[in-house]
Order: sequence, then C-alpha cells, then structure tokens
Amino acid sequence: MYKIYINENILELKDAEDIKKGHHSEDAILAPYSGKKPMLLSYVDMLEKTNKFKHIILHHKNVKQLWKDFKSLFSIIEAGGGVVCNEKDEVLFIYRKGFWDLPKGKRDKGEKKRMTALREVEEETGVKNVSIHDKIIVTYHLFRLRTRKRALKKTHWYTMKASDQRLTPQAKEDITKAEWKNPEKFIKKDINMYISILEVTKTYLREFR
Repeated sequence: MYKIYINENILELKDAEDIKKGHHSEDAILAPYSGKKPMLLSYVDMLEKTNKFKHIILHHKNVKQLWKDFKSLFSIIEAGGGVVCNEKDEVLFIYRKGFWDLPKGKRDKGEKKRMTALREVEEETGVKNVSIHDKIIVTYHLFRLRTRKRALKKTHWYTMKASDQRLTPQAKEDITKAEWKNPEKFIKKDINMYISILEVTKTYLREFR
C-alpha cells in the first residue's frame, strides 16, 4: 500500500486482493486502475481542486506497477525531518502558516538522508546538540512547484533526542513558533495540524515511545 497526501486529502494505491478481503477504509471511494496513466491525473485533480473527496483508493492486481506508473508522472523531491524528544518526553513542534508542523526540509544534492533531517531540524528550530536514532516512516506529499508543475515530496522521518532548551524559530521560512509539547495531549486538542504530520506523530507514539 502507498499513501499520498494531496492538500489535506489522501490517495491510496492498494493491491486488488486487499480490496477483495475488505482491507480498506469504509469511508473511502474505491476505483480500479485501468493501466492508463492519464486516469491517475484525473484522480489527483479530484483531490487537489476540491474537498468533496477526502479519501480515494485506487487498486490494481500489481500495486508495484501502479506505484511505478504514478511516480513516473512527477519529479521526486527528497526531504528529511525529525520527531525530536527531550528529557521530559516532550516533542518539538513548529507553527508555520496557520498549521502546527514538525521540522523538515529538502535534501541538498549529495547529502545523506539523516544529515538532511538533522540539518533541517536545527535550522528551523535553533535546537542544539541533537542526536538522531531510528527511522519512523516515509511520507509522500504532492505539491506545486513555483513553475506550477506538480512534484512528489518523499520525506524520511527519524526519531531524535535533545535537551530541553530555548528555541529560535526560523522566521525566513515563515515559522513563527517552535515549542516543546506533550504529544499525546497536544494531538487531542482542536488544533490545525496537517494530516500527514498527525500520522507521523501517531506512528512515533505507537512504535517508539
């Protein structure tokens, strides 16, 4: 199964056998993949241009081929980010453009994925002496470049540790807050948080706490 976030909506690519066995969300719209790539773009349009459809599942007998076809339509941009935990078991969140987020950013040419994640966390929050540990998850997010062409961002997420310290949000990246939060309590509040970030946080809490 492959999950792609498009705005605040979800496109899933799944094996047809999983659909037959009922391994899917009941509130999702199901559609078979015919093997014609332009069809994929029509579903992307549905999720990008309206919130009428929140969750679409495309299925095919060969999900790897479906994923290969989907990726071939877009340029891939690698990125890295972190869930930084301090000695109080608080997690470092940032606030950017009206949404709570986790620190992350694009990978520089030739840079290792872990170094990208560390560098971006440090640059966006001002946190010092960060150690990096386990891989949490990889997320995929479809977005528009400045040229208006679509690109697929592949973000590698890692667990990190740092001491409780004063933070400095990176203003030039439109980050207005960088704060330590109790993650369990924080995600239960009525806050604006990207659904992809919510999934990263929940995966961290479920598998690494």
